[in-house]
Amino acid sequence: MFIDIVPNRSSPPAILLREGYREGGKVKKRTLANLSKLPPEAIEALKRVLAGEILVSAQEHLSIERSLSHGAVAAVVGTIRKLELEGLIHSRPSAERDRAVALVAARVLRSSSRLALARALDPQTATSTLGQVLGVEGVTSDQLYAAMDWLAGGQERIEKKLAQRHLREGTLLLYDVTSTYFEGRRCPLAALGHNRDGKKGKLQIVVGLLCTAEGCPVAVEVYPGNTADPTTLASQIFKVRERWGLKRVVWVGDRGLLTEARIEEELRPVEGLEWITALRAPALGALVEAGELQLSLFDERDLFELRSAAYPQERLVACRNPLLAEERARKRESLLRATEAELERIAAATRRATRRLVGRDKIGLRVGRVLGKYKVAKHFVLEIDDDGFSYYRDEERIREEARLDGVYVIRTSVEATEMDAEAVVRSYKDLSQVEWGFRDLKSFQLEVRPIRHRLEERVRAHAFICMLAYYVVWHMRRALAPLLFQEDDPAGAQAQRASIVAPAQRSARARRKAQTQRTDEGLPVHSLETLLADLATLTKNRMRFGQATFQQIAQPTPLQQRALELLGVALRP
Repeated sequence: MFIDIVPNRSSPPAILLREGYREGGKVKKRTLANLSKLPPEAIEALKRVLAGEILVSAQEHLSIERSLSHGAVAAVVGTIRKLELEGLIHSRPSAERDRAVALVAARVLRSSSRLALARALDPQTATSTLGQVLGVEGVTSDQLYAAMDWLAGGQERIEKKLAQRHLREGTLLLYDVTSTYFEGRRCPLAALGHNRDGKKGKLQIVVGLLCTAEGCPVAVEVYPGNTADPTTLASQIFKVRERWGLKRVVWVGDRGLLTEARIEEELRPVEGLEWITALRAPALGALVEAGELQLSLFDERDLFELRSAAYPQERLVACRNPLLAEERARKRESLLRATEAELERIAAATRRATRRLVGRDKIGLRVGRVLGKYKVAKHFVLEIDDDGFSYYRDEERIREEARLDGVYVIRTSVEATEMDAEAVVRSYKDLSQVEWGFRDLKSFQLEVRPIRHRLEERVRAHAFICMLAYYVVWHMRRALAPLLFQEDDPAGAQAQRASIVAPAQRSARARRKAQTQRTDEGLPVHSLETLLADLATLTKNRMRFGQATFQQIAQPTPLQQRALELLGVALRP
């Protein structure tokens, strides 16, 4: 039997079920049924049955045996391979290299302990395809710790390769430090120091990050928690000049790091080392007192160069930001009022009828705690004796400080022929790129803090893995910018800015993304974290059909497909 389609000149063709037979040596056919009214899918199924196929119910015989998250893994590992990070880690393939790459990729995908990562790479308990893609299924936590040690042993070599890729003679280097807290008491690097995370009583570890002018990380260094920020500069200079061979470098650092002492002792004596930093408040006030910084010039412009006898070999660029001035005035008034409220409670305690607060020492101790909390002691005049306490604002000093609200002066040794005043200001403001790097390292999914390793080398390895993960994240952010709540039209943003001193403005496209939460293509806008979470829903499935099994990747959504295209990553069946 077979299905025959008979054309009909003025009507739809007739679909007939026919049978072939022989009669007198001739092949003939006869019609058994007219199937024209059957739906197309029924006719197609009948054709397959007549052709000898065995049809079964898909619900009964097709099943998904297991689903693993794959889209985010493909995006991160694809980016790592596109950046040739594997070759940077080591030129020769090895099990150690694969495990080291897994440590970096896992830190981007979801930070966890080595024990949790080993569980995630176990074929029996895995929730993603990371182990499959990198060929590290079944590794143990001990092997992952060994991979950390192996990776840390190559840090100098890897950082040198990153420097060769991203830096040239005469380049600008953005450098800043932060601290992060330590859980425990038994690491040689952990010490009491400047606490930037608000974790009282925790030991600290200091981390220095070195970036290109665009904010791309190239090196990280770990110091004991009681290390002063400026003292870290010497080791960074040694790294750049001796290990990387760069003799001409412009160091960009904030006023707390590139201090006068560091400039005089470590930068100025070395030929080829230039710097861009800012003056501290006392030095700024000294320029005004000497008449070298005339504040009236800001009535006409927000930026100008000046010379000072105190800095004969440097250029000074004075800037004033009105919005920054307003913010500083608001913050100062807020601190003054908060201080007055607590000082008034102390004064009331010295006047109450019972249990009066008396004694110069006791009163002074409570007053000192308040002033130390808000740090505006210089703006108050205090009178403390054995049985009383009074205070009032030093209005003259407050007015004197308010004159400099929003004013800052950048100092540099770079000649005007190499960098004009606006370029100097722009370079100093680019330090915000390092601050964003620290935010990513401390939050996002990299979570450099808290540090729980006890061995010094493991702490250094942990920081290095987080830096390499941030290197991947930095490139992913740039590639995925059209889909993220971040600027993807730098030229448009620059056009919106009145001057380099004025606050940065978003381009029209970035504002449109923020308002509509949609891209120009109509796709939803994400943060990198939520976009990776969306990509994680793209699964790789092990399918079973009868006795046969095969792998099948789910169909990506338009958003997922666009993200993979921007990253230059192709899904492989």
